[in-house]
Amino acid sequence: MKIDLKSLTIAEAAGHLKKGDFSAVDLTKAYLDEAARKNKDVNAYLELFDDAIDAAKAADKQIKEGKAGILAGIPCAIKDNILIKGHIASAASKILEGYRASYDATVISKLRGAGAVFLGRANMDEFAMGGSTENSAFGLTKNPYDLSRVAGGSSGGSAAAVAMDGALFALGTDTGGSIRQPASFCGVVGLKPTYGAVSRYGAIAMGSSLDQIGPITKTVSDAEIVFRAIRGKDARDGTTIGDATYKKPASGKVIGIPRHFLGGEGIDSSVMESFEAALASFKDKGYEIREITLPNIGYALPVYYVLMPAEVSSNMARYDGVRFGLHADGRDGIDDYFETRGAGFGKEVKRRILLGTYVLSSGYYDAYYNRANAVRRMITEDFLKAFDRDRGGVDLIATPTAPSPAFKIGEKASDPMAMYLEDIFTVTANLTGLPAISVPCGTAMKDGKALPIGLQLTARHGDEAALFSAGKALLGE
Repeated sequence: MKIDLKSLTIAEAAGHLKKGDFSAVDLTKAYLDEAARKNKDVNAYLELFDDAIDAAKAADKQIKEGKAGILAGIPCAIKDNILIKGHIASAASKILEGYRASYDATVISKLRGAGAVFLGRANMDEFAMGGSTENSAFGLTKNPYDLSRVAGGSSGGSAAAVAMDGALFALGTDTGGSIRQPASFCGVVGLKPTYGAVSRYGAIAMGSSLDQIGPITKTVSDAEIVFRAIRGKDARDGTTIGDATYKKPASGKVIGIPRHFLGGEGIDSSVMESFEAALASFKDKGYEIREITLPNIGYALPVYYVLMPAEVSSNMARYDGVRFGLHADGRDGIDDYFETRGAGFGKEVKRRILLGTYVLSSGYYDAYYNRANAVRRMITEDFLKAFDRDRGGVDLIATPTAPSPAFKIGEKASDPMAMYLEDIFTVTANLTGLPAISVPCGTAMKDGKALPIGLQLTARHGDEAALFSAGKALLGE
């Protein structure tokens, strides 16, 4: 049968593979061909893997023997900061340009065990620092809906790969919205799980208290399938939580709206129109919409841009030109260090290292870093109170995912503050550790092109089930 990549879902593909309508090799070849054809324009992939067909053959054998799960033979893209043994993992940086992973990340081990097929490395902002994938050392990723616009970031390659039918699903990492914002820009679904739900072992760290690996898919049902495959406790990551957290039904149907936070000048009118239409759709499907107040949410963005650079400066210290990655010769050992980091790191990485080093310095540690941590706890408490069932709390909190549809390439590249404001709705989930999902909720006409818009839903810790239930209701799955 002819494989329709545009409408195919994981469950449908698994059914066809089981019935023998096509093989995993056929499916993998179809995706590789489509990816190769479109990647010249989009640059979603930094590399397509030579061993993908071999993995598909192994999946076909697994399926034939009746030992296959739902992900066997399913082709996927992997963000370039998640380690796949034997393959380059550069985090889209010159400093790791030739580095080959010596082991699999835990999520890769789980997907490999499930029979998934890795198609290639997806492009990203260097070390996940950015909101547009313009910071990649190997060229920017363009939006499949309009090649003059960004795909979002930092997981822009992962989102674009799925949107251009170059993968059935992808993995990204989310530190302040890096899965959800590109998902919104590219018209796909992006899940940032509860902090600790998915092991970070084998993911190149940016902000260790903020980072989470999650799926980017075409449907909410597909996101649920991938999430269930990769979640779970991991002895190699002490922050992970066990499956017992997920042995409970989905929450109720009350959605809270922090309207006091949605009136800013930077929010595109088309975004708010799509947001209001989505809320009306939720009402029609039996959801209650309730206005709520989150007193400290206005501080979320400045808090994030104090804490995240601090963690960046610590995590980037390991790239010293001695242990792995790029080495540049200087006059002596300390000069080697400066030369290596000067040549290997891009402008945004250097900017965040400098910011982080400043807020962690002895003269400013209490004034900035400690105070930001205190406000982070206040923001978390606000969300926990809003979700408190004993106080009649809501089950979900809804906002737009991003304040605008995808913006033009280069439009914000020279204005870091404008770029940072793209995270205004998404950073709260990372600061609080709560799960959040972006689902498509409409389009905006810009320059004759229909650009996707996303709606973000946030739930209680460990209550991804509520996100999946509401997301499916909105999209009619």
